[in-house]
Parts: sequence; structure tokens; C-alpha cells
Amino acid sequence: MSASLSDPASAPKRIEFEDPHAGIGNLQEAEVTRVRMLRGGWRWALVVATAATILLCINQQFSLRFFIDYTQLNTEYFYLLIALMLPFTFLILPGTETAPLDRIPWYDIILFALTFGASIWLMLNIRKAALSGWESDGAPKNVIAAGLVMWFVLMEALRRTGGWSLLLSVLPFTVYPLFAEASWLGPFRGSQLTLEQATAYHVLSGESLLGIPIQAFADTVIGFLVFGTALMMTGAGKFFINIAFALCGTFRGGAAKVCIFASGLLGMMSGSIISNVLTAGTMTIPVMKKSGFRASYAGAIEACASTGAVLAPPVMGATAFVIAQFLNVSYADVAIAAIIPAVLYYVGLFMQVDSYAARHGLKGIPRAELPKIMDTIKDGWYYVFVIALLIVMLLYFKRESHAPFYATALLLVLNQLFSKETRWTLTTINKFLEVNGRTFVELIGILAGCGLLIGAFSMTGVVSSLANDLLRIAGDNPFLLLGMCAFTSLILGLGLTTTACYIFLAILVAPALEKLGLNRMAVHMFIFYWGMLSSITPPVAIASFAAAGIAGSPAMKTGWESMWVGSIIYFIPFFFVLNPALVLQGDSPYFAGLGLMALAAFGTLFICGGIQGYQAFVGDLRGAGALEWPLRVLLVIGGFVVATPGGGIMPLSQLQITSLGLAILIPTVLIALLLVRRQALVPGELRSP
Repeated sequence: MSASLSDPASAPKRIEFEDPHAGIGNLQEAEVTRVRMLRGGWRWALVVATAATILLCINQQFSLRFFIDYTQLNTEYFYLLIALMLPFTFLILPGTETAPLDRIPWYDIILFALTFGASIWLMLNIRKAALSGWESDGAPKNVIAAGLVMWFVLMEALRRTGGWSLLLSVLPFTVYPLFAEASWLGPFRGSQLTLEQATAYHVLSGESLLGIPIQAFADTVIGFLVFGTALMMTGAGKFFINIAFALCGTFRGGAAKVCIFASGLLGMMSGSIISNVLTAGTMTIPVMKKSGFRASYAGAIEACASTGAVLAPPVMGATAFVIAQFLNVSYADVAIAAIIPAVLYYVGLFMQVDSYAARHGLKGIPRAELPKIMDTIKDGWYYVFVIALLIVMLLYFKRESHAPFYATALLLVLNQLFSKETRWTLTTINKFLEVNGRTFVELIGILAGCGLLIGAFSMTGVVSSLANDLLRIAGDNPFLLLGMCAFTSLILGLGLTTTACYIFLAILVAPALEKLGLNRMAVHMFIFYWGMLSSITPPVAIASFAAAGIAGSPAMKTGWESMWVGSIIYFIPFFFVLNPALVLQGDSPYFAGLGLMALAAFGTLFICGGIQGYQAFVGDLRGAGALEWPLRVLLVIGGFVVATPGGGIMPLSQLQITSLGLAILIPTVLIALLLVRRQALVPGELRSP
């Protein structure tokens, strides 16, 4: 992977990139870095199991009836997927830091066999369980034994995919039904069950292991992961990077704007923050550093731009599919709701970078060194067709379970016809299946394990009483409850994956917020956003630390800079909870949403100007002398007030709150303009005779 700026002493040389996804195994959720590469028979077993998983998904979604004279229940289908993928968790992800990577220890093979055996046995009995009501009581001892084995291996799979923090967060809640009537639990007291009853409910009901997370994986996630991997392995990454450079490279601070644009485009297909950093970052960070951005700031920009990967439709992270299942809406509804917040986030990043570049006098990249836009489109025009098909299938036909498969089929046909460089061979197909398999393995471990969370609270009936207790603590004050929720989400996000954090809060906090009359979609998006923020928030800041490694900058410094650069994302969730038109909900959502988006973008212009110290249409605020910082603070406050939606739970109407913001901004901008202009004239006066 290479990117080079031209030598000033020689003729301009165009920046050229290799495919950023070449050789990347795209792990999606916990972003595990220490993995075991399977070889020989084990590798072929993973390839075959992955192919079977994809075919089973196609059979189920398109009702192709691969099984002649046999209609497969959804629960049987879910267990078959678990049997095919979950056992490989113990082969691919080592159990300890000292476990060998070049061979598979005997205990991992035993765990593989136990997982496969328990899954198959439960699959063979799930039809009888549904007919006889075993999930409530009366399950045979052999089924309970298989369920206990499944419970154990799921917890170990959670530890391997998400670390000890995820296991220690989930395990107490999965066993909580066994002592739910204990007095010391307080508001968490619920109905208590025996070990046999809890086990049967966890593994046989549709509310726990086979609940919302696994349903999302089986119905939609598989197809979108297949589509994302196909895009990567047909060279779409190189196309998007070159498009970004051709369109944005010449602007002020062009290298950073390219980074934001390219990471947004790449994130559309991966939905993974860290893989976005590791692919786009290797291209954009070196160019940013050569363009004059300091290393920590370049890493921060990439971390923030890549964080948008899980926010930007049409292909978002796995959590978005879980949200759709929780709300019982189509994934297209979630993708539509994410449009305006994602636009505001990336607009805010662009404004931050522009103000920083202007303050520090950073120029764009010369046009002669950039890829030609027409050449880039000529080489990869069919990616646009494929993404257009995906969007039409999602938004117009509302076929989210079918859309990624149709898009993948079109992509592969066009790639074979029009691309000599990335045309697939049998070797490519094997690699495609292996990469997908590794992604499936990691995700199914997390999603299945977190499903037990839902089951634990479902079987004890504690959720409704907990919502009432939270409302009583907050005094029915929506702002206090939102603040409590944001803080809890951020803290949980420090130790959990985004999906696990979302599931926690969707069970525990969302019902309380919904009881206050807040829009359901806005509430769940609020939780989603705040749980994801840990990726750029120290002390964890996993995206920032990954970018710091590429930039060669101090990890913690890059994390704090990421918070500074991406600060707008801390405000956006409050905006769309205050007025759900920003997630295209409510009456006349499109008209109201566009108006509020324009106001929020206008306010963001001043927020970014205050944060970076350079206000558009005013200039460098250092020219204001001693008043620089007071003016910057007022710009941030005024911009925030203008961007804040009025009405609803806000005590002020939209007109009142906008007028208040303008009352702060107008005199602040006029004073800043006067001081900056006067300071700009001083050097000229001194030089005049």
C-alpha cells in the first residue's frame, strides 16, 4: 500500500494506491487482532461451513425449498447456522495470550466438538420443544444437558470475541433468573426460576439465544456481510479512495477532506470501525502528514471519519440490524432514520477540518498529482450501478433480506465482464468464503451470547418495573433521564462492543425513555450513538489508538484530539431526541427534517469555528487578541443554541430558540469581524511610508 506526494524538484507524479482491502480479513465487531489462521482440513471445513451458511440463508430468504418435502422452522434454521459457525470460534480465536497460533490445542478441539454436538442435538429437538412447550417446563434431561453445554460454550465464545469485560458484563445477567427474588436486588427483583427452567428458556424459547440478535444475523446481517466482502474483493476500496481524492483533494486541507469522504464511502460497505481505520488509514494518514497535518491530528481525523462507518447507510454496522429487530421495523426504516444524523456528522467533520486547515495555512494537493475523475469513473462505474440497485431494493421495494444478494450477484457479473484486474478465480472464491466465515464466526459468538441478556430479563419480567423505577429516580424529567442514559451508554461502551452495549440499554433504559413519550426510533438511535462513542473516547478509544499506530503518534494524545475533532457527534443524539424529524419520524418528517438539518448545519459552522479558532467569513480568531477565547466560547454556545431543535420537550419554541442563538451569534461575529479586520490592517500600516 503506497501513497506519495510528488517531489517538488521533479515533474508532478500522480498519487497511486493499491487496493486498500487486499489481504484484509474483515472482522466486524470486537475487532480481535490475535487470531489463528486455519490451515489444511480445518481451513477447508471453514470454507465448506461458510458456503453452507450462505446457501441456507438464501434458501430461507427466497423460499427455494432445498429440503424437499420438508419445511424448516426458523428455530431449526437458527440452530443450524449456530452449529455451522459457532464451533469455529474456538479454532480461530485463541483462548489465552500464550495459546499457540500455529496449531490448534486439544482443548479447543473438544470445545469445537461440544459446541457442534450441543447445537445439532438442540436443533433436532427444537420442533418437539415448540409442540410440547418445553421452554416453560418439562424438557427432557438430555435436552437440558445439551442446553447447559450450550450456555457454557456461549460464555466462553463471548470471552474470546469480546474479552473479559464483555463476559463479566453478560454472565451475571444470564444467571440472574436463578436468584431473581433475592431482596438485595432492589428494583431488579423479579420472578425466580430453577436451573432447569432457566436453561430450557435460554436455549428453546424465541426470546433468548434464538432471540432478536440471532434473528437479525440470520435474516439480514449475513447478506450484507456477503455484499460488503464482495465489494472489497472486487477492488471497490481503490475506486472509492480515488474518487475521494479526485473530488476533494484540491480543496484547502484536501488530504483530510479526502480522508473523511473516503472513510465514509468505505464504511458504507464494511460497517466496521477498526477495519475502516486499518484500510483507509494506511492510505490517507501518510498523505495528511505530508500535507502539513501533525501526526496526532491526522490520526484523530481518520478515527472520527471511520467511526461514521457504523452510522452511514445503506450498509451500517451489525447493530443497525439488531435495532430493526428490536423495533419490529424493516432495516430500510433504520437506514432512512440514519441519513440526516450521518450527514450532520460528516458535515461537522468537514467544517472542523476546513477551519483547522485555514488557521494553519494548509493547502490542497495539486490537481496534477491527483487521480483523474473520468479515468476513475471509467474504471469502476459499475460500483455505482450496484449500490444504486441496493438502495432501490432497500428503499423502494423494501426487500432488505433480498437486496444484498441481488446486489452481490450483479456486482460479480459486472466484475467478471468488465474488470481484468479483479476478475475472480477459484482461489478468489475460496478466499471470499474464508473471509466471510471468519466474520460470521466472530459476530455469531457476540450476538448469540448477548441474546441471553434479553432472555434473562424476559423470563423474570423485571423490565417494566425497572422502567418505572428509573422514571421515579429521574422525577419524570426527560433531560435528566437522557443525561443518565448517555452517561451509562458511554461507560458501558468503554467495556462492551457497540452491539452488546446497545442491547443492554435497549432492554434497561429505552422503555423508560419511551414511557416519557419520546419517539421510539429516536430513543434507540440515541442509545446506539452513545454506545458507539467509546471508539473515539479515552481511555478505550480503540479507533483512535488504531489510527495512532498508523500515524506514529501518542495513543492517548490522538484519543483526546479525536474527541475534539469529533465533538459534534456528542451533540447530535440530543438533537434528534428533542425533535424526531431529524430521524425522519413524525408529521411531515421530510420537510421538517430538512429544515432542522439546515439549522443544525448552520449552527455547526459556528461550533466548529469556535472549537478550531477560525470562523468562516471572519478569519483567524487569533486576530482578536485577548478576546479570542471569549469569542470562541460564545461562538460554540451560540452555534449550539441555533442547532438545537425547539418545541416538543423543550420549553422554548423553534422560533424562540433560534432567535436566542442568533442574539448570541450576531454581536459575537460582528465584534470578531471588526477585531480581525483591524488586526489585518496593522502590518500594512506599519509598512507604509
